[in-house]
Amino acid sequence: MKHEVLPGKERRRRWSDEEKLTIVAEVGRNGWTVADVARRHDLTRQHIYQWRRELRRQFLYPQSDETIFLPVEMADSAEVKDPVFGPGGSEVTVILRNGRQIRCRDGIGEDVLARLIRLVEAA
Repeated sequence: MKHEVLPGKERRRRWSDEEKLTIVAEVGRNGWTVADVARRHDLTRQHIYQWRRELRRQFLYPQSDETIFLPVEMADSAEVKDPVFGPGGSEVTVILRNGRQIRCRDGIGEDVLARLIRLVEAA
């Protein structure tokens, strides 16, 4: 029998949840795509997508049916200089646990905002 030994990097690596979370969190940072992050860490894109699903199942990316409203600080209307809302318009920015943000007018109803949050967290 003949055996061939291939020198070099071991292809089967083990990643801790912390390492996976750090790698997955790089997507979107500085405009990096999934392909960019995968290349940087010598992975396939599928690894990153799989890890993202796995981390969500382990509740490291918590998803809940229950919507929790937190206290917010409203900026003075003079401070708001956003061309979308114009001068004097006020907005609310909701920062979710997964780092995504929802920006909307301050008069939005709670039921509409709760549905938006569920949609953005599920995506």
